[in-house]
Amino acid sequence: MIDRIFDPASFEQRWYAHWEHNARFRPERPDAKPFTIVIPPPNVTGSLHIGHALDNTLQDILIRWHRLNGRDARWIVGTDHAGIATQMVVERRLAEAQQPSRTAMGRAAFEAKVWEWKAESGGTITGQLRRLGASCDWANERFTMDDGFNTAVIKVFVELYNQGLLYRDKRLVNWDPKLKTAISDLEVEYREVNGHLWHIRYPLEDGSGFISVATTRPETILGDGAVAVHPDDERYRHLVGTRCRLPLVDRLIPIIADPMVESDFGSGAVKITAAHDFNDFAVYQRHADAGIPLINLMNPDATMADTCPPDYRGLTREAAREKVVADFDALGLLDKVEPHRHQVPYGDRSGVVIEPYLTDQWYVNAAELAKDALAAVQDGRTQFVPKTWEKTYFNWMENIQPWCVSRQLWWGHRIPAWYAPDGRVFVAESEAEAQALAGNVVLTRDEDVLDTWFSSALWPFGTLGWPEKTNDLARHYPGDVLVTGFDIIFFWVARMMMQGLHFQGEVPFRTVYCHGLVRDAKGQKMSKSKGNTVDPLGLIDKYGADALRFTLTAMETQGRDIKLNESRIEGYRNFATKLWNAARFAQMNGIAGHPDILPPAATQPVNRWIIGEVKATARALEQAIADFRFDAYADAIYRLVWSRFCDWYLELIKPLLAEGADEAVAAETRAVAGWALDQILVMLHPVMPFLTEELWHQLGTRDDLILAQWVPTDALPEDAAASSDIDWLIGLISEIRSARTEVNVPPSAKLPFAVEGASPETATRLANNAAALERMARVSAGDVATGGRLQLVHGEATFLIPIGDVIDLAAEKARLEKALAAAAKERDALAGRLGNPGFTEKAKPEAVEKAREDHAARSAEAERLAAALARLG
Repeated sequence: MIDRIFDPASFEQRWYAHWEHNARFRPERPDAKPFTIVIPPPNVTGSLHIGHALDNTLQDILIRWHRLNGRDARWIVGTDHAGIATQMVVERRLAEAQQPSRTAMGRAAFEAKVWEWKAESGGTITGQLRRLGASCDWANERFTMDDGFNTAVIKVFVELYNQGLLYRDKRLVNWDPKLKTAISDLEVEYREVNGHLWHIRYPLEDGSGFISVATTRPETILGDGAVAVHPDDERYRHLVGTRCRLPLVDRLIPIIADPMVESDFGSGAVKITAAHDFNDFAVYQRHADAGIPLINLMNPDATMADTCPPDYRGLTREAAREKVVADFDALGLLDKVEPHRHQVPYGDRSGVVIEPYLTDQWYVNAAELAKDALAAVQDGRTQFVPKTWEKTYFNWMENIQPWCVSRQLWWGHRIPAWYAPDGRVFVAESEAEAQALAGNVVLTRDEDVLDTWFSSALWPFGTLGWPEKTNDLARHYPGDVLVTGFDIIFFWVARMMMQGLHFQGEVPFRTVYCHGLVRDAKGQKMSKSKGNTVDPLGLIDKYGADALRFTLTAMETQGRDIKLNESRIEGYRNFATKLWNAARFAQMNGIAGHPDILPPAATQPVNRWIIGEVKATARALEQAIADFRFDAYADAIYRLVWSRFCDWYLELIKPLLAEGADEAVAAETRAVAGWALDQILVMLHPVMPFLTEELWHQLGTRDDLILAQWVPTDALPEDAAASSDIDWLIGLISEIRSARTEVNVPPSAKLPFAVEGASPETATRLANNAAALERMARVSAGDVATGGRLQLVHGEATFLIPIGDVIDLAAEKARLEKALAAAAKERDALAGRLGNPGFTEKAKPEAVEKAREDHAARSAEAERLAAALARLG
């Protein structure tokens, strides 16, 4: 028997363990058409956050839906070794345990410690994905550092090198001076800080005056190679081609013209420090004939290097800044200092200011690899949903820069390059191969490891056994869909496209679905500093995984971020409770699961109607999946469950199941109700897998719902007449109930009604449904005196219901008029506010959005109250 109390904690983990133990996530379907998704591999250090919950809920919906539709649905799963994050975690752990540091113990011992940590703690997030209900192919779980994947990574590096697409070069990188490694753009966060703009005077070579240069970083003046002005700036045109003297280092540098300079920023003249600024480095490249030097001013820890004058060597960046400013001031060359608020790059893990830094690194020729990847989206081999993200993809691919793939870490795929004493480099898949290439010389292996994005770019085919030509690779590459956040289109999606096309000759996936961010209820981005983050595991403990999954699904509207309000999760937990209680009611009335996928023969209009409702909903859900409209999926199944089945069908069939009812009609109704409830469980299963599996087994002894069959919609009967009749009845009952409530008619009051202008069809419907109207709307046909009555128009007929004996009409009219006036006044005030450009253009976006929402609510309230007054005549 179904328990009286709905408690998701009593069955969620039990069902997950059952599914996984019995291989339900990957049933043997060798002849079925494959459907493949690769999970964006979470960091092995990670814990489930609300973005993960959204991302994986959407993937699970697609996998479960295609599994129900008979496909060989495979969700490839695994974790990323997360180079920087994992190394930091283990180093911190060693420090807390007062064990030797990484450098003290040496590389091999440290790597062993990382593997030890991974064995102990690396499965945290995969356990949390199980709590969410993710039906992944755990039996074939991968890790980006496992032996097979490592083989793939090394092979790709070597092949790209041999093809001239991977090389070593000296370029600027994002350098983290605390971690002492290059980091990717994704690992840089910009913070707005209150700084200064220092105006420094550089003497002109001919002694005729000065040129004033504005800078936010005086400490890098020591490495200046030029001063740049805009070519159209009349103030400086006569100086272009001349030279000025760089104070403190007494070096002559050229004055050049470059369109990068903003004439209205600062003094309109900027210093060019090509080894410490990305824009300056680009100017250096454009002006190769100007003789601009590349001077690396700093050591790896961002202290000032020996390339600086002696007085500055060994100083921190901050101390060097103070000394440079003081020295310029002492020379009388500090023109002025202005307060200046600007963006400063910080390492997202180290929390220190990132330094643009000139180092030798390994690079991939991304521009060459991007050509095919760009064409594949342009010609439709891979499509973005929403399509608007294609523009972002194109913009990045068309302006792509060399990709720095080396990192100065110990944890990761070590670069397969060996160096001879004379500097020659040998790239090979093993040390033995490198030695064979080098001959009888001592080789030293490159100390660096590869960027984690380099290895994760191989995820769609490296997880399937490549470089071996496996059956899995032939069957599951390319994948069908990639579900991901828009924020990693550049870092991951584009690179998977490049590597997949280059090494497999096909796109890695046919569709890329990009979802938005999950924000707080006010639309603010979640962050620990704001204190507005939510713990999905806490929400699961409180409301159940199904309620969280349904909430995220219902709120996932293409192209928009989600404003997550806990009240919505509570509401969808109530939805689950309603279905639970409906199934319990069904069971108590002899309704059980139906043995066939097609419905039983039905003679009763209400039974034929619910079959049609199931068919219409199934079609809507199929279209929602095809269109990647997850919100539409949730809306359609919610309407069927809450409104059509629970609120109306179960209420309308109660007389057909009552004691003394026709036995044949009762048997038909039980069979149809059982079939409809089964189909509801199947259709809801992709979104609410735990609740539906539990009820499926409570209603019958049968195989697991996760392996059930989606209803064949084309084979289901339709009865337009029955649908029209029942919809008419529902509409009339709803209008009568609403009208009674609006004017405070007591719920228990039984009232007569009369009808004017009814067609023969309406008269027949009234006669056939008299009992339902009396039971559910508390009205029955009778004599109606004039005056003091409600007037309702339904279809072509007008219904008259006397209410003068049960309410004070004058008082009720006065109440409605007062409420209408208040709603209209507030509506008009909001309309005026929204019509004022001073508000809509200057107020915070969330304030404008709230005003729009309030205006819509007050407008609807005014319309409702006006309609209620009209019904009173």
